[in-house]
Amino acid sequence: MSDKQAAGLAAAVKNTLDELGRTFAAFLRAPRALWGVNIPYVFEGLVYFGILTILGKFCSENVALNDIHSGWVYGGVTGGITFAMLLFGGVSDRIGVRVSLALALAVMMLGRVLVALSGTLALGSGMGSPMFFLMAFGLLLMVAAYGLYMPAAYAGVKRYTNPQTSAVAYAVIYGLMNLGAFFSGFVSSNARHAFVAQFPPNGLAAVFWIYAAITLFGSLLTLRLITRRVDRQAVERVARETRAMSTPEQNLAADARAAAPAAPMGPRIPLLPFLGWIALALGGVALVVLSRSRRFPLPAAAAYVLLALAVLGAVWEFLRRRPDHPFRDGRFVFFIFILIPVQTLFAHNWLTIPYYLDRAFAGTGVSRYFEVFSNLNPLLIFVLSPLIAALTARSNVYRMMIAGTFVMALPTFLLALGPNVYLFLLYILLMSVGEAMWQPRFLQWVAEIAPEGKTGLYMGIGQFPWFLTKLLTSLYSGAVIARYCPKPGLGLAMNTGAMWLMYAFIAMISPIALVLARSWMAKGMTRQG
Repeated sequence: MSDKQAAGLAAAVKNTLDELGRTFAAFLRAPRALWGVNIPYVFEGLVYFGILTILGKFCSENVALNDIHSGWVYGGVTGGITFAMLLFGGVSDRIGVRVSLALALAVMMLGRVLVALSGTLALGSGMGSPMFFLMAFGLLLMVAAYGLYMPAAYAGVKRYTNPQTSAVAYAVIYGLMNLGAFFSGFVSSNARHAFVAQFPPNGLAAVFWIYAAITLFGSLLTLRLITRRVDRQAVERVARETRAMSTPEQNLAADARAAAPAAPMGPRIPLLPFLGWIALALGGVALVVLSRSRRFPLPAAAAYVLLALAVLGAVWEFLRRRPDHPFRDGRFVFFIFILIPVQTLFAHNWLTIPYYLDRAFAGTGVSRYFEVFSNLNPLLIFVLSPLIAALTARSNVYRMMIAGTFVMALPTFLLALGPNVYLFLLYILLMSVGEAMWQPRFLQWVAEIAPEGKTGLYMGIGQFPWFLTKLLTSLYSGAVIARYCPKPGLGLAMNTGAMWLMYAFIAMISPIALVLARSWMAKGMTRQG
């Protein structure tokens, strides 16, 4: 390398570090209201992922459900949360960020208190017992509240940041939940062992009580940090900063949007036609169930076709009378749904990796401490997300999505070479880098393309493919594990390489499709950075 090239490289590195420092400095000076979103988010990440870790064990050992029913509860919680975001995502736009966050956390606390009570009171056990219904009602409250909490949190990030700090802010909030997730294992295991005598048979009820208390603390902290005055001052400050950073043309366009009259509400959906489609969908569900009975001759395939047509009809009836609905935007729909293949790798973090580490590495330290190895990703995301976001704050969002999904999907081929702890650690590192590159930018893109007053709605709908990912992945992951990564001692051959090779090809669909559609998508990208 010549002296001139070395000097040029040194200058480029210095400029990058200077930009990184300026971006983080601006973020740290962000309005106090933003920290009212961020700090409680750490505690909520701890509680949410902590509950996911112990819920199956609680259902099996405390409520005395069998493994199948325990799986249904687990799937209902994880899938239900994402579906609730679709239903309640627009509520925060109407009642405001501050009220939405405090209300959601309060309802989540109540739900977690009920779950803790179900494991504390002598209510019997088993499916259909008072204990089961109390737990189920508590989980239902938690699921519904999460549908309000997540869109409101990201709407708050948009509300309290300017163009210079928004990219880092989205990455920070994404990383903070992962930081909480990393620490949840320490809180749960220590509390469970410390209170096993007071809360038999395993101390899990004590963990739920601690999680309820942490949720209450987060709710009070939100109200303390985001007062009405603090919210108003933050909005005014962000508006001044944004105006100062914008060109005169951009300011004129913003003034025109602010002066424009509110868009009229779309026509109401006729109740009878819509209910008719819903009834047809329910009839399709009934046909699917009946088709599995020997006494009903309808082929199962025909029943599924009828169900699909009924559901599509209900959706069409809704959308055709909502011309401003996000699902009427073809590019938006393509963008969020094409990410499902690479998102399956997220779901495999809990559906596949724990089994893989426990069984493929049986007899080693990896198997003995598989919980620790399974939770390396959240810690890496906490470290990487803000750093990568600051380094790429000015990068084109769509190009970052392509690069990030490629970096996330490609390392899966390393696991196709067979069980090797070093390859697994390299996979986790590279996969986490890819996730940190694209996932926060995706959330930023959804929030920023949302029309004024519809951020919560768009954020909720943007989560719908994640709901489908959880459901679809859970449908086949168990069968794949049983086939390619069976439990030791059953005399069945293990072929984890083939399993991960299949998952790698599935994940690669997303970046390849994003590359092929880049010209079409570029026409609809209103924000580039």
